Amino acid sequence: MNGPPGPDGPPGDGEMELFDLRVTVERIEGRGVCGLAVGDFVEVVDSNRLRIPQGRHFCLYALSAVLPLLPAKQRQLPPGDWLEQDSLVACPDPDERLVMRISRTRRIRLRTGDLT
Repeated sequence: MNGPPGPDGPPGDGEMELFDLRVTVERIEGRGVCGLAVGDFVEVVDSNRLRIPQGRHFCLYALSAVLPLLPAKQRQLPPGDWLEQDSLVACPDPDERLVMRISRTRRIRLRTGDLT
């Protein structure tokens, strides 16, 4: 985005680019108690929508571990930023030791005025 904010809203062309994301269970190193299996996933699409495959679920506590990182992973970060390089997140359940990977699936362009 370019330039200072105008009287009617955000600066520049009023558009931004984000990535859609997929959070995938990469491995389970402990005892699996939440019903997730390696390969299960949840997606974040169109900036803020969660999508879970029909007939599947995703553990709320595992999801809570990745939620704070998602807004940053949706954006292009500088190459040296640790979050640009790291994509693994552990579930907070110490007995389960479930590890998830955050992957970017596609770049999307959104109108800033359509978002809050």
